[in-house]
Amino acid sequence: MSPPVFRFAPSPNGYLHLGHAYSALLNSDRARETGGRLLLRIEDIDATRCRPEYETAIYEDLAWLGIAWETPVRRQSEHLDAYRTALDRLSALGLVYPAFESRAEIARQVAAREADGPWPRDPDGAPLYPGAARSLFANERDRLIDTGAPYALRLDMAAACRRAAGLSWNELGVGPDGERGVVPARPEAWGDVILARKETPTSYHLSVVVDDALQDVSEIVRGQDLFHATSVHRLLQVLLRLPEPVYRHHGLLRDEAGRKLSKSTSSTGLRELRAAGATPAGIRQLVGLG
Repeated sequence: MSPPVFRFAPSPNGYLHLGHAYSALLNSDRARETGGRLLLRIEDIDATRCRPEYETAIYEDLAWLGIAWETPVRRQSEHLDAYRTALDRLSALGLVYPAFESRAEIARQVAAREADGPWPRDPDGAPLYPGAARSLFANERDRLIDTGAPYALRLDMAAACRRAAGLSWNELGVGPDGERGVVPARPEAWGDVILARKETPTSYHLSVVVDDALQDVSEIVRGQDLFHATSVHRLLQVLLRLPEPVYRHHGLLRDEAGRKLSKSTSSTGLRELRAAGATPAGIRQLVGLG
């Protein structure tokens, strides 16, 4: 039987804080306790926000914490072809369509619909996509693409759910409302999620399930802020015929106002804490692992 595979997958769009340290240490501890492998993945598909200096700092901070990972490190920006292939498979199933509205146009569409009552929100609180582009004829879609108009490629959620009914996942941790064990997946709560954009052939949802499969990740340890997104990930795993990992969601570290930690909060940044004299053992105590 192969050893379990874990991964820590930060985005280099800022410096790591205590919340990142907590998740990284949990993954490292689980790998050590189970005789498993720990991978580090750099999720750098957002070219406008990700910077080399932040990536370098990730390596430095994790090494300082005493965390060891396998090499080479997978950087998402170097594997766009893999995501494009997955997107093509979904397109071949008739589950992907281009949507051309800007964020401002979508906001206006939602506002117009809310004149008749509340418009549904996804688990993160964002309004669901109204779906106007789903009804465009193929020749009109082709015409808009030929003009060079920007677009997002969205998953036809209703059609996708018809292909993959009765989804669930095995939760070894705990969800925001105490969920554990076999958890029913409800991807329809997210509406027609974005899978890629004109300039970027992937999104978080698509790339994370492709990477986890290609890297043989068997147990995903991550924060409760991604608990509900697991429904989308399970849907994509089934549609793409990818392996099903188990999930272990953990609670989030929060600031004094009860908000989850942000990369802009210098008081909880690992670099600032280290400069102030913190030790790796001290960080473990701060996050409740001492």
